[in-house]
Amino acid sequence: MPARPAAPASFLIGTARLHARDVAAAAADPSVRVVLSEQALGVLGRSREVVQRAIESGHKVYGLNTLLGSGRDTAVAEESILAYQVQVVRYHDSGVGGLLDAAEARATVLARLIGFSRGGSGVRPETARFYARLLNRGVLPAIPRDGSVGSSDLTQLAAVAAVAIGEGQVLSPDGPPVPGAQALAAAGLEPLALGPGEALALVSANSYSIGVGALLLGRLLRLADLADTALALSLEATARYDGGGNLSPFSAAVQAAKAVDGQAVSAGNVRRLVRGGWLEQDGREASVQDALSFRAAPQTHGAFRWQLSALEEALEVELNGQGDNPLTDLASGRMVSGGNFQPMQLALAFEALRVGLAHLGISSERRIAKLYPPQRRIRQQHLAAARDGAALEREELPGLLWYSAAGLLAELKTLAAPATLGAPTLSADLEDHSTLAPLALQQLERSADAAEKLFTIEALTAAYLLSRAGDSAGDIAGAGDADTDQGAAGPGARPLGAGTGAIQARLAHVLAQGAAGGLTASALLDAARDDLHSALAERATGEGESHDGEAHGRGEAAQ
Repeated sequence: MPARPAAPASFLIGTARLHARDVAAAAADPSVRVVLSEQALGVLGRSREVVQRAIESGHKVYGLNTLLGSGRDTAVAEESILAYQVQVVRYHDSGVGGLLDAAEARATVLARLIGFSRGGSGVRPETARFYARLLNRGVLPAIPRDGSVGSSDLTQLAAVAAVAIGEGQVLSPDGPPVPGAQALAAAGLEPLALGPGEALALVSANSYSIGVGALLLGRLLRLADLADTALALSLEATARYDGGGNLSPFSAAVQAAKAVDGQAVSAGNVRRLVRGGWLEQDGREASVQDALSFRAAPQTHGAFRWQLSALEEALEVELNGQGDNPLTDLASGRMVSGGNFQPMQLALAFEALRVGLAHLGISSERRIAKLYPPQRRIRQQHLAAARDGAALEREELPGLLWYSAAGLLAELKTLAAPATLGAPTLSADLEDHSTLAPLALQQLERSADAAEKLFTIEALTAAYLLSRAGDSAGDIAGAGDADTDQGAAGPGARPLGAGTGAIQARLAHVLAQGAAGGLTASALLDAARDDLHSALAERATGEGESHDGEAHGRGEAAQ
């Protein structure tokens, strides 16, 4: 009998604690089906009962029967409350700029659905079910990226709510966005008629910052591995060309002497990459101490991993908390005004990581600079060989990638400036402080882009030099270095580590193909970055590294 197709994976939203990495994985995979548990639906039902009692009491409740912002004390007539829900959605649907991509839109909707399930929003169970159906039927709202000041991601979430009520626009996989009503009909969904207070509940949350932040967390975890890999390759290269590559700073003894979360992880990654190679050989002569960009790299890389742990914690505080205002409090049975929609901890985590990435970038660019003299000597050799009409050998590595790295570092430093301090006073001075979490997030995304390119340049530079460090490399290494001839021994006597050797071989192939195909420096960089991502993913799968808990800064390094 033919095998049955595997059932699609599901993501259960219940009352148990949810984890940012799991949310990111579910958001990134459109085949994952989102399921609300009976317990979550029960919580939703009880929270809606609190809202209903508030309606029946006749007391003023912010956003339930009053206007919003500076109109907080102005009552909305009972006969206008349902129309007011539509007005709230339309009023806040004011975002500008480019649209979130499909994974980001899915992450935003998923984060808001999770927020409903925590019981603080007071939406009806059928409203939560509708958001689950949007995800499961692939109806992804077209969400403008800009417009939130981080006191709830109002404009982004209003774009979602607009689709829910049959307005707005929806992403199309093969063209421009389509009208929300058209997309709902194609998915077999009727527009949602909002109940009292639901419009505010749909838009008053930080689901863009939380959902897209969870996606970015995964990217930054991979970026930490990329930084360690580039460092290991540079250690191999400086050992062969400059008498460096001292592994003492990466020793277990040094890491055990100072319990900085993440430091031992990065040092362990480097030791694992160079294992079995020349750097580990007894009796190898090496400088007593390398420059701090090598020697203190575990401390710098480890601090970044510690910051990632802080980001993960902040994301999970938001995912599992109730950020609603007013808060539907099940314990007291009341709707309570509060400020949980200000994700200050999350915003500051985004801020800190940009500073951490800039420090990683400083060290990476300095290592690239130290690998530049051997490149110059290689070019001198090529020029000498091209005398008397001989053809000049084509360089596999573009000569000024170091300058590109310097430009990327300048960008990282600029992006490290505070983003969260810039919000003006809004709504008649009532909203006189905002977190600007979305801007801090977007600046961190830009920092991640720049850092990925910078670490890829470092890895490419080291891989190029290592491909030249064979039997004939002695003249290159020794030129201008009368007391050092690191290249005299053949490659068999100075093997790369098992991990660095595999990465170097892949990058050498990229360099050769780039030279043969006449790739631009930009295209070469993109190809190398893609290959590095593939190599790191394969290594993680092969070694069974789950990267949860200990693997990223909360325990001992894998040895």
